Amino acid sequence: MILRSVPPGAACVVAALVFLARGFAAEAPSKSSRSAASASLLFSIRDHGAVGDGRALDTAAINHTIAACAAAGGGQVWFPPGRYLSGTVHLRSHVTLFLDAGATLVGTTNLNEYQWPTPPAFMPEAKWGQWHRGLIVGESVEDVTIGGPGVIDGNKVFDPNGEEHMRGPHGLIFVNCRRFTIRDLSIVDAANYAVYFEVSDQVAVRNVTITGGWDGVHFRGAPGHDCHDVTILGCQFYTGDDSIAGRYWDHVLISDCIVNSSCNGLRLIGPATRLIVHDCLFYGPGRQPHRTSGPARRTNMLSGSILQPGAWDPTRGTLDDVLISDVTMHDVASPVTIWTKPGNSVGRVTVERLSATGVYRAALSVESWADAPITNVVFRDVSVEFTGRGTTDQARPPVRGPGVDARPLPAWGLYARNVERLALENVRLSCGEDDGRPVVRAEGVRQLDLDDFKFPRVPGVMEPLALTNVGKLNLRGTDLPSTGPH
Repeated sequence: MILRSVPPGAACVVAALVFLARGFAAEAPSKSSRSAASASLLFSIRDHGAVGDGRALDTAAINHTIAACAAAGGGQVWFPPGRYLSGTVHLRSHVTLFLDAGATLVGTTNLNEYQWPTPPAFMPEAKWGQWHRGLIVGESVEDVTIGGPGVIDGNKVFDPNGEEHMRGPHGLIFVNCRRFTIRDLSIVDAANYAVYFEVSDQVAVRNVTITGGWDGVHFRGAPGHDCHDVTILGCQFYTGDDSIAGRYWDHVLISDCIVNSSCNGLRLIGPATRLIVHDCLFYGPGRQPHRTSGPARRTNMLSGSILQPGAWDPTRGTLDDVLISDVTMHDVASPVTIWTKPGNSVGRVTVERLSATGVYRAALSVESWADAPITNVVFRDVSVEFTGRGTTDQARPPVRGPGVDARPLPAWGLYARNVERLALENVRLSCGEDDGRPVVRAEGVRQLDLDDFKFPRVPGVMEPLALTNVGKLNLRGTDLPSTGPH
């Protein structure tokens, strides 16, 4: 893990990361620890009939081993080297699944071999039923670990009756679980999401590589039932759809990750509080194609981070206390997009020490399309390089409300709408090629603070700042005159 220098105000981030790093090292499984375990705590699936040749169906043997382990009070279920073809594997409390080096759990193509958990009735997703199928399923279990260095292979199981007439079971799905850890393994070719969970707390995803499939790690709570205390640490994502996504989160840390996607890196579609994204690399184009984008299979990456409460469906609640820090992005449609729709609100969001290059669609966006304005957004120590090539004509049409992905905007650097306070501190915006649009367009911003804000002057652009209904403009360290209310 790389910990860069951070100011005193971010000391809590460093403390959290050091604590997690120590726990990560202390809990790492080893052969010596396995061999030291007594026979009553170590259960080999081979001893319960698993064949592991990639042809015989090992579902019953695997589930029998897990049941025996749980009946003994818990322990470790060991997958020796081999290819274990299986339908749904059902998790039990106090059980660790350990996939040894050379061990692969492979999803069968027989859709009749898959089951699903029952989401709580209060979950909007409860009506989806069979959509929740998974290769590995946990329901109301606790103290569960799934570890590697083995592989979980979703096998791209195709379902013509599934979502988008192609998606099959998730790689791993769990509902209403506590103290759940996924670590040190690889998940490839999930037939839907690689990891999906609902209303679950104290979840850690550590040192996991996710390749292919659709979403990487997607988790959802519900009003009054957030997913609490989730850590995604040291992971690598090479996904066809969003790498990390979901809604109704509380106390979430995403750190030290490499994120490559043919969709969005981080997509938040509902409320969240106390979210930290720290020391991550987001880059495109995606190594894995977006499988539902047609025969061309697009690979361009969309937003690095898009925070969009209410964009998909009504999700009442607040997005607040968000920190995105020490992040690098390259070849993304937009680095940071923040918007909210009716029924949602946004409080405090801070983006600091962000560097983005090759931004090709829209730079920074902070927009409230709800009655309530976004409260307080700060960009600090930020450098963004936009590709440019926009025209004066593209700056003239009125701005329409957002859809579900970042869209072109009438300013190439920053667009803000309906915000109480927006601050840009030591922000550098640049263009690869000249752009005829204003660098900033702000509408309905009560206070706009530009402190050491730098950008290139483009010939023919008379007003780099296009301000409408801006109550107070504070300029420091710029060569623009302060002209009062706009």
